[in-house]
Amino acid sequence: MRRSGRAALSVLCSSAVLLTATACGSGDDSSASGGDDNTITWWHNSNNEPGKGYYEQVAADFEEANPGVQVEVVAMAHEDMVDKLAAAFQSGDVPDVYMERGGGELADHVEAGLVRDLSEDASEEIEKIGGSVAGWQVDDKTYALPFSVGVVGFWYNTQLFEQAGITTPPTTMEELATTVETLKGAGLTPVSVGAGDKWPAAHYWYYTALRACSEGVLTDAVTSLDFSDPCFVEAGEALESFIGTEPFNPGFLTTPAQEGATSASGLLATGQVAMELAGHWEPGVMQGLTDNGEGLGANTGWFPFPAIEGGAGDPEAQLGGGDAWAVATEAPDASVDLVKYLLSDEVQKGFAENDMGLPTNPAAGDSVTDPALAQLLEVRDASPFIQLYFDTAFGTSVGNAMNDAVALLFAGQATPQEIVEQTQEAADQEK
Repeated sequence: MRRSGRAALSVLCSSAVLLTATACGSGDDSSASGGDDNTITWWHNSNNEPGKGYYEQVAADFEEANPGVQVEVVAMAHEDMVDKLAAAFQSGDVPDVYMERGGGELADHVEAGLVRDLSEDASEEIEKIGGSVAGWQVDDKTYALPFSVGVVGFWYNTQLFEQAGITTPPTTMEELATTVETLKGAGLTPVSVGAGDKWPAAHYWYYTALRACSEGVLTDAVTSLDFSDPCFVEAGEALESFIGTEPFNPGFLTTPAQEGATSASGLLATGQVAMELAGHWEPGVMQGLTDNGEGLGANTGWFPFPAIEGGAGDPEAQLGGGDAWAVATEAPDASVDLVKYLLSDEVQKGFAENDMGLPTNPAAGDSVTDPALAQLLEVRDASPFIQLYFDTAFGTSVGNAMNDAVALLFAGQATPQEIVEQTQEAADQEK
């Protein structure tokens, strides 16, 4: 069976992971390998300020400390980066340093011989980062150094909640439905979702599955690829019921996730909707989508995904994941030095100070000042486990089939049972 070594990648043990975050931005063009031992091609998705400028300065500082080495920094939109990385992996022409999401995707890249083992070359960094590297290990070898690991939840506009008379965020799906009705009664659009990019819609099903299914069922599914437990259909039924409250922005089926003022993130950032289900990257994304560079600013609120009454999942468990810096197999050796530098105290402190996220390097933890992001650290610490994004945990083929089916449920063109059937059909092809 191809999926050996993936069980450890499906769950990030909360007691060993420091919460981190990253922001996603807008696009640029690129090529992959730098082509010689003195040039490093580095792809990332922090294309909004301050992240874009900060990483450019990081590259310049690295070049100064390493005479003769040139770093070609390529910043692009998150979706563009994902698409271009997929094409790069297909062709084998992978950028020297790139963002690796772990899970089944990483296992596929390792199996294809496209990513470098960093276990020995970065042993000091791995020891310093600690347990968060588990999500980027295959057969006890570390193939990437995580710089961001966080959780997904509802980001909301506290001012709009107050305007609608809502004083307490919902803790159950029933309360969430009531919150939606209250917001609508106040003349407000409750929720934005970038269903045009599919994965933001799929996050809803991932979470309802996390609330409906036990940890054991979910972790077993990663290796067995068996989705026969009734909880997976129950998850779809809970989601279908929520969709039935008509909570989303007009045109949500074609709305992009993060690009532009009319994206799901843009609608929240500019006060046109009250909340959005999104990851730890959201504050940084919203800052890049507002003229003042502040996003929601002091009106930023956050609450975890609500519980499902009678669900077998722990309501304190969270959906999450992150990104790590990986090095292509054929990359010049200096690429490893760059990745190690990116995890240094200096760079990770700057990462936090620029509100780009929460660093994995413990030395930079005190540099986090954003209160909304700091709250996520508390939530992560209290979580019994963090479930890796399903499309990452199960790998590209299964994840894409799953996301496609969930998108059809949002469009009213699929049933909860059909989500499971289409996912299982794709999984059977992987066995």
